[in-house]
Amino acid sequence: MTQFPVGGTSGAPRRPTQIGDRAARVLASELARHGGPKTGLVIGAAAGSPALAAVIDALLPDDRLTVVASGSGSAAALREHVERQGRWVAERTRVIDSIDNAEPADVVVHAEALTGSAEDAREVLAGLAKLVADGGVLTVVVPATRLPSGAADEVERQAALYGVGSDLVLRNVPPVRIHRLRHTPAHHSIASNLLPALRPSSVPLTRGMNIDSNGVAAAGIALGLAALAKAARPKSKLWLVPALAAAPVAAFFRDPQRDVPEDANAIVAASDGKVLGVERMHDKRFGDMEFLRIAVFLSVLDVHVNRSPVAGKVVDYFVEDGGYAAAMKPEAEHNVAAYTLLETARGPVAVVQRTGLIARRIVQRAPIGSLLAKGERFGLIRFGSRTDVYLPADQADPEVAPGDRVIGGQTVIATWR
Repeated sequence: MTQFPVGGTSGAPRRPTQIGDRAARVLASELARHGGPKTGLVIGAAAGSPALAAVIDALLPDDRLTVVASGSGSAAALREHVERQGRWVAERTRVIDSIDNAEPADVVVHAEALTGSAEDAREVLAGLAKLVADGGVLTVVVPATRLPSGAADEVERQAALYGVGSDLVLRNVPPVRIHRLRHTPAHHSIASNLLPALRPSSVPLTRGMNIDSNGVAAAGIALGLAALAKAARPKSKLWLVPALAAAPVAAFFRDPQRDVPEDANAIVAASDGKVLGVERMHDKRFGDMEFLRIAVFLSVLDVHVNRSPVAGKVVDYFVEDGGYAAAMKPEAEHNVAAYTLLETARGPVAVVQRTGLIARRIVQRAPIGSLLAKGERFGLIRFGSRTDVYLPADQADPEVAPGDRVIGGQTVIATWR
C-alpha cells in the first residue's frame, strides 16, 4: 500500500497540526463552490473530523466522494461514521483502505497538514498530483510558521508554478496556510459552474458584512499609532486622531455579501459606483476586435472590493505605469492600471482596475490560470478609483447608461446576446 508521509523523517517528533472548523471549510471550499456533478477524493480524514464533515457538507446530489483512511485500522471506523450520516451520504461516499485503489478526482483534499522536510513534501505532492483529474484541483495545508527548507517552502514553490490561490487561516491552532494547486490547465467553461470562492481572511462582522484583511491591517496600524502617541505624550490628546480614524479606515474596506444574478446571460458590475461611460471602442492591448467598454467611478464612500463581471479563466494579467489623475476625468485613461484578461465562451473579457487621485494601491488576487465565478471577489483598489469592463461588442448589449449607480456583483450592466 502506498504511504504518503506527513511528518519529518528525522529529529524529534512534531505535534500534529490540528485542522479546526474554519480551516476545514477552506479545505473543502473547492468542492463547495463547484456546482457539480463532480468527484472528490479525501485523503487522511478521520471519522468525525472537521475536514470530513466540511467535505460531506459540500456534496450535491450528482457528486461522488471517495475517502481514504488516515491510518491503519481506521477504515472500518470511517465506514461506520459514513453510514451514520444517513442513506443520502452513504450512497454518494465510498471508503477505501488504500490510496492505490483511488481513481483520479476533480477535487483532491489532503486533510492532514504537510510538515517535515522539503523532500517529504515533494514526494507527497508528486503522488497526489497523479490522483487529480485533468483540470482538477489539489488542496493541501501547511503550518503558517515558516520552516527553513521544509514542507512549507516546497509547497510555496509549487504554488508559484501551479497555484490557483492560497488562504491564510489565522483562526486555527496553529495558524495554517491552505494552497490550491492545479497541475494541468482547466477549461474556462468550468467557471460557469462555480460559486464565488470563500475568502477566510476577511473578518465577518455580521451575516452579510465582512471587513477585508487590508482593512483589518489598516485599522491595526491606526490603533498602534494611537498607542504609541499615548505612550510618548500621555497628557496630549493627539492619540485620539489615529484612534478615531481606525473605524472609518476599516469601514472603507467593508466587503458585503452580494446576491449574484442567476441568469446565465447577465453580466454584473465589477465594482460599486457611478457609471462614467458606455462606449464601443478598440484597444490594441486586447487585439483587433471591437469592445463595449463600461467605466465606473468609485468615490471614497463606495465599496472598493472588485468582482468578476463574468465567469471565466484568468489568462493574462499586467500592470501599466501612468499618472494619478482624478478618476472621473478623461486624463484617468493614462493612470496606473492593472489589466486582468478573462477567457470566456463568448470571447475575451477584460477588467481594468485604475488608480485615481487618492488611490495609489491596486490589489489583484487572481493568478493566471485561476477560474473566477461570476461575482467572485478578485481584488480591490484603495480609496477613490475606477474600474472598466471590456466586453466583445458583437456579443453584449449594455443595460446601464452614464450617471447610473451600480452595485458590484449584483447590478446587471450588460447581457449576452
